[in-house]
Amino acid sequence: MARPPLPDPTITITKQTARRFVLAHHHLWPPRQLMGKEGVLRYIRHVGCIQFDPINVVGRNPDLVLQSRVKDYRPAMLNELLYEDRLLVDGFDKVASIYPVEDWPYFAYLRAHRKDRYGDSEIARETAPHVIEQIKSRGSLSSLDFKNQEKTNWHWGPTSKARAALESLYVMGKLGIHHRVRNRRYFDLIENLLPADVLNAPNPHAVLEAYQAWHVARRVRGLGLAHPNSKEHWLGILGVKSRRRREILATLVERGDLRAVRVKEIPQHTFFIHAGDLLTLEQAAGPASRPQEAAILAPLDNLLWDRKSLGWIFDFEYVWEVYKPKEKREYGYYVLPVIYGDRFVARFQPIFDKENKALAIQNWWWEEGVKPNPAMKEALHACLMDFKIYLQAEDVDFGGFGNVFGG
Repeated sequence: MARPPLPDPTITITKQTARRFVLAHHHLWPPRQLMGKEGVLRYIRHVGCIQFDPINVVGRNPDLVLQSRVKDYRPAMLNELLYEDRLLVDGFDKVASIYPVEDWPYFAYLRAHRKDRYGDSEIARETAPHVIEQIKSRGSLSSLDFKNQEKTNWHWGPTSKARAALESLYVMGKLGIHHRVRNRRYFDLIENLLPADVLNAPNPHAVLEAYQAWHVARRVRGLGLAHPNSKEHWLGILGVKSRRRREILATLVERGDLRAVRVKEIPQHTFFIHAGDLLTLEQAAGPASRPQEAAILAPLDNLLWDRKSLGWIFDFEYVWEVYKPKEKREYGYYVLPVIYGDRFVARFQPIFDKENKALAIQNWWWEEGVKPNPAMKEALHACLMDFKIYLQAEDVDFGGFGNVFGG
């Protein structure tokens, strides 16, 4: 069956404009211009969600995302917004994500789908009621707070029945995360965590198709410049595969929510932007008057969600190699990209000794064709010093790479 056609692009831009638009959209052109918890909230509301991952070498993924946007960012800011202010919530969007609490009603179809999947399981019938009663009587609990650690085969492998019940109730929206201790989650009843007006709000989508259109448009906003092909950047949208997504994109263009865009140097591809981002696109096409600054990006940064488009627009290939066998890694276990101005200029392998509060650069690789000048080195040094402050490190060991920063 032939794929439905995409709209003919009505806007053509250069690759340089595409780069600058995407970076500006993600508050990276220039970086670290947002301030405080208000800046954290502003960015997450702008892109919809940021991806959660617990691996912590120089911070968890959401903290790394935010340190490149928010000046003097501290992880405590995000924790307060999540677990004290309750203005953000742990949940699922693309995958495990953090999103604004006001978006909770919009995911009703996803929660209902998971209830259909898990709600009639043996775990839901036999273990979940006990878990709920324990939380009601004892307060927020982690999986280790349950004495009965009888095992069951769960979809990720063998685990305790208590943990399987907690996970099921969490994805169905019956439980939420009360707080974390490092990466251990403590769950509570969702009605104890979210405002009543949010929990009692009706599903904004009268039919599944309305939800799907909302989620596709939301994901375009989360990407900035979205390519329609089926890749991981479209994960998490219920019932939307390639053909359905193309139909939705065409409909959203027809009703004016999105605009189709062509990049001059890669004319065979059509991209989409949110209509509300046209002013940012116009500004990106104008003279470059913004300072050339540097930033260190998270491995699962929103900017990196679509690796194919990253290669086409930025001429940058990146794979997070933590899950690759050691012998198959090209760079290393934990390597982060570095941008300067509107280009990716390097990647590096950091190590952080938490006990001694010492940051070290284990490896540094320039991208092909990059010729660092004094201005670039100064910007990289300033970026690394901001990164040091974010980590609350007391020392930086440049190793053999002091010349990178003009040393």
